[in-house]
Amino acid sequence: MINFVIAGIIAGLISTSIMTIYEIPFWKLWGIKGILEWHENQIIGSKILKKFKRNNYNVNYAVILLLHIINGVLAAIVFPFVNLIFSYPSFSNRYLLSMICGIIYGILLWMLTLLPIHKPITGLSIRNHPLGYGPLIVSFSGHILYGTLLGTITNILLL
Repeated sequence: MINFVIAGIIAGLISTSIMTIYEIPFWKLWGIKGILEWHENQIIGSKILKKFKRNNYNVNYAVILLLHIINGVLAAIVFPFVNLIFSYPSFSNRYLLSMICGIIYGILLWMLTLLPIHKPITGLSIRNHPLGYGPLIVSFSGHILYGTLLGTITNILLL
């Protein structure tokens, strides 16, 4: 059981780090409001640090990235147990099933953790975002990337 937790932590660190690297070019293009997760983390982090000022808060990238990594790792700790159920070792193509399970997991995380909280936290609608559908597409595809990597790395670690 401890192997599953350690695998989740390692896979989560790697998957979230690569997802973050994937989002950097879009952040450079659109700024903090263009990366949905980062925007949420900035506001949450600002509140935690008691630096939140209405419509005028300082961007703290260390806090944004730390919260992003923490969230990704916490979500990843559960994944090896979920993955075990759906890609049991007796299946002939465990790798493919693990990757598919990861993709579904990434999409579910996006649907359950980002969709319902973005507007209440940031005040910006995902569907009617001032930057159009770009941030939604980047966030969704980032979670697919995260899930794909999570499934693949977890499977490698638990061979």
